[in-house]
Amino acid sequence: MEAESEPYVRLATMRQLHQAVADLNRARSLADTLQAVADGIVTGLGYELGCVNLVRPDGDLVVAAFAGNSAAEALITGRVGSRESWERRLSMGEPWDELRFIPHTDGWVLLDDDVPQWHTDGPEPRFEDEWHPLDRLYAPMYASGGGMDLLGVLSVDRPRNGRRPGAWGREALQMYASQAAIAISNARLRANMQRALVRLEREQQALRASEESFRQAFEYAPSGMAIAEMGGDQHGRLLRTNDALCRLMGRPASVLRRYSFADLVHPEDIGTLLRTSAEGGRAELRLGRRDGTYLWVSLRNSVVADTADGPRFLLTHVEDIEERKRNELNLAHRASHDALTGLPNSAELRSRLSARLCERPHSVAASAASTAIEALDAAYGDTGPSPAHGYRADGLEGDAAPDGGPYDHHVHTVAPHEERDDGSKGLAVLFCDLDGFKSINDRFGHHTGDAVLIEVARRLTTCVRDGDTVARLGGDEFVVLADGLAAADAADLAVRLRNAIIPPIRVDGRAVRVGASFGIGWAECGMTVEEVLSSADQRMYVEKRSRSKVHRRAG
Repeated sequence: MEAESEPYVRLATMRQLHQAVADLNRARSLADTLQAVADGIVTGLGYELGCVNLVRPDGDLVVAAFAGNSAAEALITGRVGSRESWERRLSMGEPWDELRFIPHTDGWVLLDDDVPQWHTDGPEPRFEDEWHPLDRLYAPMYASGGGMDLLGVLSVDRPRNGRRPGAWGREALQMYASQAAIAISNARLRANMQRALVRLEREQQALRASEESFRQAFEYAPSGMAIAEMGGDQHGRLLRTNDALCRLMGRPASVLRRYSFADLVHPEDIGTLLRTSAEGGRAELRLGRRDGTYLWVSLRNSVVADTADGPRFLLTHVEDIEERKRNELNLAHRASHDALTGLPNSAELRSRLSARLCERPHSVAASAASTAIEALDAAYGDTGPSPAHGYRADGLEGDAAPDGGPYDHHVHTVAPHEERDDGSKGLAVLFCDLDGFKSINDRFGHHTGDAVLIEVARRLTTCVRDGDTVARLGGDEFVVLADGLAAADAADLAVRLRNAIIPPIRVDGRAVRVGASFGIGWAECGMTVEEVLSSADQRMYVEKRSRSKVHRRAG
């Protein structure tokens, strides 16, 4: 019965082997070919594990592909074994024609070499030809199809039938190794040819480039293109523009030839244009259109070279990015502003407040500046009184840097005296909490509550100066930053803001009222943002508790 089934087994194996070899030929890249070789060991030859060890340019062998076990693949793929260790294995193995077999009884001496390996423990074989987990079977691959120029080694493990391969299995593995060597050599050849063809095509494209093709690419480009002079008195002057740029700028080509981009750029963006390098330079800036408006564009420069005289012209690609810039501004606004009221949000408030504060109190910084100036006076023999401020290199007065080093442009924020009017002014922080807002939300719903918040935001905004900040901290809490106020000015502002909030607010034909409690804090260098807000918040609660309930009644 076994003798009758043997031809069928061989035929089935041949079909699987044929399919595996066909998969090798379908691979499109070297990496795909290597993985196809490893997969073919598992799918076509009846082994549970297959590994492709490829010879590197330095002679060592790297695990280039693995199949049959994802954990083993992750562990050893990419690892390298030395050529010396591999030659030792191939020389000590029992020769099965071109295959090399190392039984587990001899392989224990290889456990500590540097060849990447993966094995699992198992029982001792029960009969002579049973496969042991520490058995090793290698199929060398030679680039010359049987010579000594080693291309790599196939390593197989754990036959599915549990037995060492017989004569037919050995022959199939040897045939497969030969075909794999051919497939890998061909894949390398194809890769080298493709790279050579790519280089050749690029050279041919450069040779085929002509004035006519450039003219068509320039004239019919969907985005703006311009050619400008380089060097000389007319540097930057536009020599040629395409139709897309003329439409973008709203000017005919004859008019654009009178200008350079420096003549058209927005005054605030002239520095950006001047910093843009000629070769590969990029800039995002605004250019003036004929109707007086400005359009956001992206400029990208490249040099059109002349083989005889070097770079001659500047080719500029102009892309309309108005919509993207608008979206960026909208996103930035949404990130820094409250979605309901449109006021700056908590993060933006903290950012603006943080910009006005430094780590050292004004008194400490002024003392450091005074000490530095006294040291300079002593060095030059001047023992006169020291001013409280230093002089910057530009001749303007300014405080010393917080670290006592060179003078900077930071103006220290100082809180005015709240008990006596000494004429000092500072950055007032008015913390506002609405009284009775929760009852409106509970009685009339969030729609009415939102409408109240929007109206309160509008009233607060109309009562402050252009440079002041009205921010929504969250919920029914608002914060006003007003710079240059004395203590009495801040108190008057709080009264005006409260009086603006108190009048009835009509929502859907219904009049509702809210009150407001204000706490006045002062920003001062040496304080953190949280300390400033906490101080104003605490004063607001003190003011809220001190007022009678009748003044805080709302609804």
